[in-house]
Amino acid sequence: MEDQTVQRIWIRLGGGLGLALLVGVLGSTWGAEPKVLRVCADPDNLPYSNDKLEGFENKIAAVIAQDMGAELRYTWWPHQRGLVRRTLNAGRCDVLIGIPKGYDLVLWTKPYYRTAYVIAYVKQRGPHVTSIDDPLLHQIRIGVHVNTPPHDALAKRGIIGANVIGYRLFYNPPVQPEESPGQLIDDLLAGKIDVALVWGPLAGYFVQKRAAPLELVPLRGDDPATPFAFDISMGVKKGEKALKAELEGALSKEAVPIRMILEEYGVPLLAMDASEATTGQGGLRQGDAREGDAHRH
Repeated sequence: MEDQTVQRIWIRLGGGLGLALLVGVLGSTWGAEPKVLRVCADPDNLPYSNDKLEGFENKIAAVIAQDMGAELRYTWWPHQRGLVRRTLNAGRCDVLIGIPKGYDLVLWTKPYYRTAYVIAYVKQRGPHVTSIDDPLLHQIRIGVHVNTPPHDALAKRGIIGANVIGYRLFYNPPVQPEESPGQLIDDLLAGKIDVALVWGPLAGYFVQKRAAPLELVPLRGDDPATPFAFDISMGVKKGEKALKAELEGALSKEAVPIRMILEEYGVPLLAMDASEATTGQGGLRQGDAREGDAHRH
């Protein structure tokens, strides 16, 4: 049941986890000389990745490849259903940079950061909502990406009226640029909605990179079927244990620069279980926020 929950939610994290395909020779080539790390990444999915290498997953991939002494290569494929089957399992790439720990379609590394969905609101405007159980949510305008854990949680609480504005996660940039996942944040800043329930890295990017005056409060809840916080790992094809081990070694050694990249992009970081984290000395051990505390910028 837990694995099914993680699989379902990974599909629905949406704007969240930048992915794509490096088209190359089918089958695993890891371990051949010279080393080439073939990374899956989305060509137009900031803050995670893009084909200009501007996303935080692009930056992390570069750090990892350098540590492993490997050439980093990309060919791009948009985030969509069936991605693992068509790319990683087809042998067209070696690694997905950001997947939730427990996603059973891949062999995942130990997690290297933990983050969560957040409640976002404009600092000087409010309303100052701190919980998904706040009675105010029955009265104010809420923006939320459809078919995500916060969207499910609102429905379970009977918050399904006209005050809930749904936004798409999956979109075609050349055809539907106005339906970017970031449109939710644009509408929040424009006053079209009062609060947004959104994946933390997306909201944090607007705060850090675009100086948006937002307050971000990590969502919390007691329903294990609808978690809001996730440990994020890298994923390789099942059976690729040597590559998994090498990635974990690089993640541990490069924990400090990886943390700096995440902070640079405003990713709300939560504390991880020390036994689970790939932490090097002085590395990514504690997040900037405890679950339930506001992540302030």
